[in-house]
Amino acid sequence: MADMANSSKSAPERTFQYQDQLPPLPVPCLHQSLLKYLDAVKPFATEDELEATVKTVRRFEEGIGKELHLKLQQRASQKKNWLEEWWLDAAYLEVRTPSQLYVNFGGPAPYLEHCWPPADGVELQRASIITWHSLLYWDMIRTERLPPQKAGKTPLDMDQFKMLFNTCKVPGITKDSIHNYFQTESEGACPSHVVVLCRGRIFMFDAVCDGKILTPPELFRQLSYVKQSCENRAEGDGVAALTSEERTRWAKARDHLINIDPHNKDILEVIQSSLFVICLDETKPYSTPHNYTNMTLEAMVGNPTIRWGDKSYNSIVYSDGTFGSNCDHAPYDAMVLVSFCWYLDQQLSATGGEWKGSNTVRPLPLPEELVFTVDSEALNYISQAKQQYLETTRDLQIVCYAFTAYGKAAIKQRKLHPDTFVQLAMQLAYYRLYNEPGSCYETAMTRKFYHGRTETMRPCTSEAVEWCKAMVNPKCDMNTRRKAMLSAFNKHNKLMAEAQDGKGFDRHLLGLYLIAKEEGLPIPDLYKDPLYSKSGGGGNFVLSSSLVGYTTVLGAVAPMVRQGYGVFYRIRDDRLVFSVSAWKSCHQTDAATYFNNLSSSLHEMLHLATTAQL
Repeated sequence: MADMANSSKSAPERTFQYQDQLPPLPVPCLHQSLLKYLDAVKPFATEDELEATVKTVRRFEEGIGKELHLKLQQRASQKKNWLEEWWLDAAYLEVRTPSQLYVNFGGPAPYLEHCWPPADGVELQRASIITWHSLLYWDMIRTERLPPQKAGKTPLDMDQFKMLFNTCKVPGITKDSIHNYFQTESEGACPSHVVVLCRGRIFMFDAVCDGKILTPPELFRQLSYVKQSCENRAEGDGVAALTSEERTRWAKARDHLINIDPHNKDILEVIQSSLFVICLDETKPYSTPHNYTNMTLEAMVGNPTIRWGDKSYNSIVYSDGTFGSNCDHAPYDAMVLVSFCWYLDQQLSATGGEWKGSNTVRPLPLPEELVFTVDSEALNYISQAKQQYLETTRDLQIVCYAFTAYGKAAIKQRKLHPDTFVQLAMQLAYYRLYNEPGSCYETAMTRKFYHGRTETMRPCTSEAVEWCKAMVNPKCDMNTRRKAMLSAFNKHNKLMAEAQDGKGFDRHLLGLYLIAKEEGLPIPDLYKDPLYSKSGGGGNFVLSSSLVGYTTVLGAVAPMVRQGYGVFYRIRDDRLVFSVSAWKSCHQTDAATYFNNLSSSLHEMLHLATTAQL
């Protein structure tokens, strides 16, 4: 018996083994949520405005809010995650704007930092190695050998990892849907083909042969065939561009394709169920070290005929041997892609980016070209999609730079939290530029709960604003600034811990709003209050931000609002790397100016923390 106990102890943890034990997502206390909400709107209010909002909130709490809260609790008693379906619908599936620019995230792949500098003529060889490692990762999830992630000893929800492969969003006239074909080995069979897009054409091949994943030499053979097939022929019809269109238009175009020829539906099914899409892109986006601007921009706004914007993972292969990705945000959050890319990065690092196995290529069926039947109306849809995409992408401005003066090590040495440090620097940069507080969304992770995704953490606190005022006031001494900074740090850390604990207020307020909508009740006054949207409510944050972790992986996202910024950042021991996006058509914002202000704020803050000997 003792032997059996020892062997079970040493059995590796399975990817999804803790799923059933995860606690349900809690419904916060209504009174606490409303207090936190009032606290969050303070920086944006005059005394009179605040007084009016306090009255609105009180009426809400004593009246309709109480009723809605009871209904929400009732819903939560029947669902392990009361928010899950609502969040998917409200944040992603009912949204009609084009996903590929407004919702998707994209970015440069990190591999060039250590073993794959830009080089001509190596892209297919590298792509075959990357694809091979990607297939191994898929197989690890499929056989549940990917270790479950934890926060300390607390297991985190792993459900989103099932959405990385074999997943696609499908457009609908009023609402999209997510089609997930992935199954673990114990659940059953899973599609194992990949789709390759090149010069407006679409190909597919199976990535598994006789139960074994294709090796890099075999993948190289398949990718070379695709590239050669496209080389001396006209561009394909570029049907993929339709995925960059406004959602309802894309749904209509899709219905039209299926009506022309039922075989078109089979092709769509092949693309939707594929493991992922490999995009052979002929651009060379690399510029210089520490400057990822062109690469990030290219990943976000590149050629729409060679990426399937609704796939959960597009692996972009550039002709200078560098890589990028573009992913639909609906089925999962960035941390899934970060975990995956970080795994790839470490595998490449360990092998020097080389394949050391056999060069034998088994007899394999050649990739098959998937050709849609199109008519003049379909071609018209495609050309309009390209036009719309081109116009919008021209408006997106991105800068992606490394701040190399210091990184996590120097911040931790001053006993400060690196993420909070960066968030406060963002607040100071915004305050300096606009002489007013910037409503800010920071992603807080709620994965300690069943199917938990995110909660909103609002870094623009009264404490942060007081500190910004002290920093720009020449009469303020170091001591006053230091005290104000510590107060802002403490408040931020407290709010972040509460949000991760399911005690944030934004998702709670959204839930109450959606209950009212579902029951056909009038929208409560709380949501029409000017301070609601002024403080960022209803998706109106001028700073939309996320820490993508402490690895080499970074991405970008478009700003939430016309006059806002999107800021993704990663924190390393010796550097902080930012990607800042803005809309060129808004003359008040400029991504480069904001980044420069951010750099100055970071220098000032370290100086303050050092002279204060925190």
